[in-house]
Amino acid sequence: MSTLPRTKLAIIGAGAVGTALAYAALIRGSAREVALFDVATEKVEAEVLDLAHGTQFTGSSTIIGGDDIGVVAGADVIVITAGAKQQPGQTRLDLAGANIAILKTVLPRLLEQAPDAVYVLVTNPCDVLTVAARQISGLPAHRVFSSGTVLDTSRLRWLISQKAGVSTSSVHATIVGEHGDSEFPLWSSATIGLVPIRDWTVEGRQLFTWEYLEQLTDQVVNAAYTVIRGKGATNYAIGLSGARIVEAILRHEDAVLPVSSVLDDYAGISGVALSVPTVVGGNGIERVLEVPVNGRELGLLRDSAETLRHSLAGLGF
Repeated sequence: MSTLPRTKLAIIGAGAVGTALAYAALIRGSAREVALFDVATEKVEAEVLDLAHGTQFTGSSTIIGGDDIGVVAGADVIVITAGAKQQPGQTRLDLAGANIAILKTVLPRLLEQAPDAVYVLVTNPCDVLTVAARQISGLPAHRVFSSGTVLDTSRLRWLISQKAGVSTSSVHATIVGEHGDSEFPLWSSATIGLVPIRDWTVEGRQLFTWEYLEQLTDQVVNAAYTVIRGKGATNYAIGLSGARIVEAILRHEDAVLPVSSVLDDYAGISGVALSVPTVVGGNGIERVLEVPVNGRELGLLRDSAETLRHSLAGLGF
């Protein structure tokens, strides 16, 4: 693993998600320098100026940006958030064609400026775009992946913590599969502290019945649609989860996160990008973890893979 300091984060897209990520990264000190790029000159310049005005209160992090692709030069991590906006009632997969076209335009230019960067996709449908980005860029799997179900997992853990009355950090449960309608939780390994979730009781009463767990799954799967319906976009939570992934890379953390990468014979699945527990560190993906799953969960993972394989085939991948 490289020991050189890696301190520059570049964000592509100054929309709701890109600016939320830049804001989160500055506040959290995720990177020493944050660069924000967008083709919309007035918009990106205004966003950079607004963020820069607050850097007195953000420690040592700085912000630059503009409509010149050169602002990303030498970046250690590039997070791509640019893309068509998901509309109410529209699935993430509906966005695929338009956003692949954007990748074909921007990725070669980014590689010229930052050939050694780790590339993280946040634009939806992120699993489909991860496969497309690998083919367009020619980068190895460990250097191009997506935020996957990191946010979905956070949503799940928050819901469980609210029900159980414990800290979110004490909940150990993970969403895997597609970042979309076919994602699902690994209930067989979910715990609160060291207690299996199905064994968690309050005054002798089982809180997490199978019926309630199904309700939780539905809430997580539909969470983004609920937020989009109410405010037009999801941005704050994905900005924070994106910053968390960046930190794992820049700080060489080797943190286990459910990011999405192109799999190679994972439980018999190859050629599609799915979220599974993954060690994320200085090289990007350090290791994809094969975790215990029961027969039902293995079937759901393969179903999720087929959903994405069908979408990729329709797009010529």
